[in-house]
Amino acid sequence: MPERLVSTNGKRYKFYAKLQEMGKNLTKRSEDYSKWYNELVVKADLAENSAVRGCMVIKPYGYAIWEKMQAELDRMFKETGHQNAYFPLFVPKSLFEAEEKNAEGFAKECAVVTHYRLKNDPDKPGKLMVDPEAKLEEELVVRPTSEAIIWNTYKNWIQSYRDLPIKINQWANVVRWEMRTRLFLRTAEFLWQEGHTAHATKQEALEETELMNNIYAEFAENFMAIPVVKGAKTENERFAGALETYCIEALMQDGKALQAGTSHFLGQNFAKAFDVKFATKEGGLENVWATSWGVSTRLMGALIMTHSDDNGLVLPPNLAPIQVVIVPIYRSEEQLEQISEVANKLVNELRAVGVTVKFDNNDNQKPGWKFAQYELQGVPVRLAIGPKDLEKGTVELARRDTLTKEFVNNDEVVEKIQALMTEIQDSLFNKAKAYRDSHITEVENFDEFKKVLKDKGGFISAHWDGTSETENKIKDFTKATIRCIPFNRKEEAGACVLTGKPSEGRVLFAKAY
Repeated sequence: MPERLVSTNGKRYKFYAKLQEMGKNLTKRSEDYSKWYNELVVKADLAENSAVRGCMVIKPYGYAIWEKMQAELDRMFKETGHQNAYFPLFVPKSLFEAEEKNAEGFAKECAVVTHYRLKNDPDKPGKLMVDPEAKLEEELVVRPTSEAIIWNTYKNWIQSYRDLPIKINQWANVVRWEMRTRLFLRTAEFLWQEGHTAHATKQEALEETELMNNIYAEFAENFMAIPVVKGAKTENERFAGALETYCIEALMQDGKALQAGTSHFLGQNFAKAFDVKFATKEGGLENVWATSWGVSTRLMGALIMTHSDDNGLVLPPNLAPIQVVIVPIYRSEEQLEQISEVANKLVNELRAVGVTVKFDNNDNQKPGWKFAQYELQGVPVRLAIGPKDLEKGTVELARRDTLTKEFVNNDEVVEKIQALMTEIQDSLFNKAKAYRDSHITEVENFDEFKKVLKDKGGFISAHWDGTSETENKIKDFTKATIRCIPFNRKEEAGACVLTGKPSEGRVLFAKAY
């Protein structure tokens, strides 16, 4: 490994950040993107596999990022009139079956509870067995999504138009028994939020569906610094039981797409399945109109894969648990005391302007180790202070996104960092957008389609004849799916890349997570 040199104390303070020795070296993205991702999640202390197959432990640093996501989304939901509630983890099988398309769509992923008690195994001392006499009268599905239990509840809440709209969100865990799992991107149990709303009219429900998709897009772009394409899913890709599914699609650095959020117009399907009706102003009786919408901890995967590099995480300041870290460099307790005085003053000043800052004066690790660790964990700004810095009244400021360093006068640090928070946030978004825009490629025929998919990746903008049959054939041939029908697409006539049949406009294809 090359020697890293940090210019502080007025002389070259040398140290070896031997990432391999510290167990923090990462496979390069260009060598094996999947391996790089898996290593980064674990080595940056975000999450790890658990003793339960397919489930993960989200570690404190990873959970701190998720908490920031939660806080911002929760604020945005409440500002648009939504309230939080909580519904049971278990769904009676009869309720789950009530809406046929939804039940069929999730059936293969369901975990089912059949018994409610264990007992000592008479043939194996010290072991337990399922008590055959404790079989449930009705099997319980561990929720893969909550429409069934929620709409059964709404039936008791809704009698009149005066009870509408109902705008409920819940923060919860769900279980989908995935066979192939990957930390954050696809796990048997994951965390998410799911919104479920009830409306008196079709138009209100459609407006809600669009509103929440726009909120997801705003969050992704303004907080995650991830540019997204807003659009509608094809019938093949819609949520089970939905009449329309709107989505935001992001592009990762390996050229694969990731669905970052979805919002569903459910029509009256669930209201009819659970007999949820309301008395109208005119005195009639009608079924309620419904929506549901959600994002999950797979957003953590999107955040990692959009911005991070071969040195580790790169976090946008708006979601970084620690925006600034201060590392002291000293040889004596007296030097530490002097540095601490300056550092603590900076801590107070930065916190006063809303910047989250950590002064790492822990003496268990040397500065070189700390520099490497905070680089790996994506802390946006690092300040280093040594004895010579005290003499000069400066600090060394390092940016994680550009890996550049400069010296800043103490009285200019707070103002400089405030400006950097915005600058880094914008820079990450613009970098990701430039990559995304350069990887949207228009093709006119299937040979071009396959060549771009193999050699370049990214979104392929192509004409499609609108049939599920053609969509399935393209997926079978290439493993690429229609990510969305963009809302901003030009309505231009063309010929389908596979069949040559008429097309009303281009859609975006990609291989996806």
